Amino acid sequence: MLYRKFGKTNEMVSILGFGCMRLPLLPGGDATKIDEEQSIKLIHYAIDEGVNYIDTAYPYHGTGMNKAGQSEPFVAKALKNGYRQKVKLATKLPSWLIKTREDMDRYLNEQLERLETDHIDFYLVHSLNASVWSTLKSAGISEFLDQAMKDGRIKHAGFSFHDKYDSFKEIVDYYDWSFCQIQYNYLDENFQAGTEGLNYAAQKGLGVTIMEPLRGGKLATHLPEAAQAVLKQAEIKRTPADWALSWVWNHPEVSVVLSGMNTMDQVKENLKTASEMKADSLTAKESDIIDQVKAIFKERIKVNCTACGYCMPCPKGVNIPGCFSAFNNYHMFDDKEGYTRLSPEQRALNCVECGKCETHCPQAISIRKELKNVSAAFE
Repeated sequence: MLYRKFGKTNEMVSILGFGCMRLPLLPGGDATKIDEEQSIKLIHYAIDEGVNYIDTAYPYHGTGMNKAGQSEPFVAKALKNGYRQKVKLATKLPSWLIKTREDMDRYLNEQLERLETDHIDFYLVHSLNASVWSTLKSAGISEFLDQAMKDGRIKHAGFSFHDKYDSFKEIVDYYDWSFCQIQYNYLDENFQAGTEGLNYAAQKGLGVTIMEPLRGGKLATHLPEAAQAVLKQAEIKRTPADWALSWVWNHPEVSVVLSGMNTMDQVKENLKTASEMKADSLTAKESDIIDQVKAIFKERIKVNCTACGYCMPCPKGVNIPGCFSAFNNYHMFDDKEGYTRLSPEQRALNCVECGKCETHCPQAISIRKELKNVSAAFE
């Protein structure tokens, strides 16, 4: 396992972090029913092999963004028997639920109980955008973070981000953050904070955690045949996931890359790459190969959805990520069967355009408009 300095925290973190948003589930597909036995095996194996960054959040593996999910309590179980002492634990304040200064303490204290720990190593203000940020500033986010670090409940303060670069820069400059978390992959160089934000955060001394390095798994599985043919040209043979992760790790500004691994094969493959991939190590020829793959993908993707699930649940039962996944797969792979696997209640035709989903979408997708396009293509 390779390690990098986590910005001005001076902590050394494994370049691969274990993201606990997409853990294996029990049969039936209920997101709240984590296959704890299998998930603990994966996490313990990763930690035993050198992973020391474990990431979770208040709503992960839940029924919606406004309720506590099952990820945090599960992580508490997974880190028993000495594993808590081996890792840096990251979780996130549900910023969209915060209305007052008291709310901040209430949620943090609840999370400490759920995680069965007396402190959070890396505490993030979750999913910041301009609107939420305005509310947090008025409610006293700076005072809260200062106090939480002073009393030892959190060790380092950071934020995760889903908005435009100008908002990112404003947030970075507002507070003495130790780190931040942004979406970054070879298809999202200019999306949200993007490369410009990555460089700005690093210049300010922030450690940078990367989420969605595989774009919700799209860069790891079912590549178009044209993209697969390009990858096969490389002298060094890598899997699609290996190529995508290597591209991110090639940036020296990146500290740790989160992967939501849910099989042992994924864990082992990512561990192998994380033991080899140093910054600035991709050759010009390898970079050119990735550029060719980027062009192929961008020609085919219709909706910029990463299946994070923040838009769910839909009041009418529409499976929004499922609809967009099927729509993209249709255009990328000529696959119409994916949509038929959605139940009639989950399909785009049931959208009543209430707009609730759009208030939570970190990608700022015009969900109502795109669902009309989905319906037109399949219905």
